[in-house]
Amino acid sequence: MLSAVPKRFNLARYCLAENARLHGEKIALTVVGDDHVQRWSYAQLDIKVRQLAAGFKSLNLKPGAHIMIRMGNEANAALAYFAAIAAGYVAFLASAQLTFDEAAFLLQDSEAAALVLGSSFSHEHYKSSGVTVLTPQALDALFLYEPIADYADTSAQDPAYLVYTSGTTSRPKGVLHAHRAAWGRRPMLTHWTGLRAEDVMLHAGAINWTYTLGVGVVDPLSVGAATVLYNGKPDPSVWPRLIERYGVSVFAAVPGVFRQILKYGALEQFDLSSLRHGLSAGAALPPNLSLEWRKRTGKEIFEAFGMSEISTFISTGPQTSLKTDSPGKAQPGRVVAALPIEDGCIPLDSGQTGLLAIQRDDPGMMLGYWKRPEEEQQAFRGDWFVSGDLVEFDEDGYMWRHGRADEVMNAGGFRVSPAEVEKCLLSFPNVAEAAVAERAGRDGETTIIKAFIVMRDAAPTDELAILAHCHSHLATYKRPKAVVFLEALPRNANGKLKRDLLV
Repeated sequence: MLSAVPKRFNLARYCLAENARLHGEKIALTVVGDDHVQRWSYAQLDIKVRQLAAGFKSLNLKPGAHIMIRMGNEANAALAYFAAIAAGYVAFLASAQLTFDEAAFLLQDSEAAALVLGSSFSHEHYKSSGVTVLTPQALDALFLYEPIADYADTSAQDPAYLVYTSGTTSRPKGVLHAHRAAWGRRPMLTHWTGLRAEDVMLHAGAINWTYTLGVGVVDPLSVGAATVLYNGKPDPSVWPRLIERYGVSVFAAVPGVFRQILKYGALEQFDLSSLRHGLSAGAALPPNLSLEWRKRTGKEIFEAFGMSEISTFISTGPQTSLKTDSPGKAQPGRVVAALPIEDGCIPLDSGQTGLLAIQRDDPGMMLGYWKRPEEEQQAFRGDWFVSGDLVEFDEDGYMWRHGRADEVMNAGGFRVSPAEVEKCLLSFPNVAEAAVAERAGRDGETTIIKAFIVMRDAAPTDELAILAHCHSHLATYKRPKAVVFLEALPRNANGKLKRDLLV
């Protein structure tokens, strides 16, 4: 069972304060670039975070103000995240892949009072935004303040951070989490990640993603382990090289990264003896992929299933046997079930397909959707949070996936709303109708977003122009990779799109 969350609890203090006191000289965070390496001990992280927290407080923001952080995998992204929380504000790490229009929407929707920009973003675009914009130079100046004496005395229920996720609408929605979310991650430590204080964690994702932020930063720091992030040029061979160089014992990535490493990463050229196991989440792990990884490295990949509203809660791990095609079973202390698709709060029997649900009083559960009360109300059914995933549980408690009840796509581990992509496609000249679907790529293994277009009045078809339009208006992971032109979209008698017929 999950132990009770302390009533007074600050997420940043939980990760840094005690570790800084007990083993302050131990290296906590390493950020590796193409031509540089930055390293911080726990004591240094603790001081830096409290200095920046003091700097944030000097901005005279209202208590509980939102601070949006738009950076790549820079060390300052992690420092700003923890500093905002340490000062009692709400941190919001935005994706560096977003276009300006997408980021501008999130800035407005989140009601951020301050915006922290990384070195690759110009502050000129945000001059009229009405928020305090902090350039890298301005952020450096905030590190010069005397550190706050202690982390903010927050309640476990107070808001700590905001993330955005795609739903079924054309705009992303904010998911607000409390400080207790970090405590709610504790079942993962033994029943998925297996993280211990002596571990070195390497995560292949971007720090703004909840998978990377949680598994790659919060979890290792909470147990006193070391973590490594990479912000150089993408290269499949960089991951085994970093595993060898830094003695990585736990490596986390999406299935696509493991596939790229196996195909192009020259695994056999590197010493992976330090690696204990890999972690996979964000998309289903194909059995043949984990089998090939096991054959070539002698290591297991443990899979987990989760969502932005609660993080992972179904998994396999060092203490859980693997079953082919299943991401595992509920972590101890989690109460999960398959509920009737239409209505009802009584869990279905094993072997019956229903909507995946988890009890709403789980400490990892979100506080709610930011400014979306109607969607929040729809997400809960009695004492349950209900997802859009169709699943069944076997007699041993293992979960088996049967797709989505809604139409949300999974692109490289990111949830993507069809409506958001279709809205972009419809803004292209002479597009009469547009639909998108998740389909197999050319290799037959990876999945891509494919666009299906009906042009107006025999207008010319130009796939490259449409893809370029999407490139200008959508983040990389939201963009269609192929376009199919049709005379009409398949619809039923009531005019509803039959997405399953799009091929």
